[in-house]
Amino acid sequence: MKDAEKLQSLKKLATTVYLCQVLAFGFAGLPLLVGVFINFMNRDEVKGTWLESHFNWQINTVWMALAGFALGGLTFEMGIGLFILIPTVILMVYRIVIGWNALNLNKPVKE
Repeated sequence: MKDAEKLQSLKKLATTVYLCQVLAFGFAGLPLLVGVFINFMNRDEVKGTWLESHFNWQINTVWMALAGFALGGLTFEMGIGLFILIPTVILMVYRIVIGWNALNLNKPVKE
């Protein structure tokens, strides 16, 4: 496979992961785990390309979301969980929008 074709194929994978992150809102997080699995399985293939920043961004988004949802869930009964869950959801939406927009422009994500 030529480099341009391989890069296009990897871009489709990154698009799929962003879609999985969006779908996580409706399917209790399972697509989030599928997406991060895709990232980890293909991480070596994007090393040194502009897509590497997207894979790292997507993986970091999942870690932040999981930490926020876990902390929010654990503290929900104490009355502060909602104050953690809402910013977690907002942060997740922000990161998906920023990342997907940069991907559509064929640019790396700037952290």
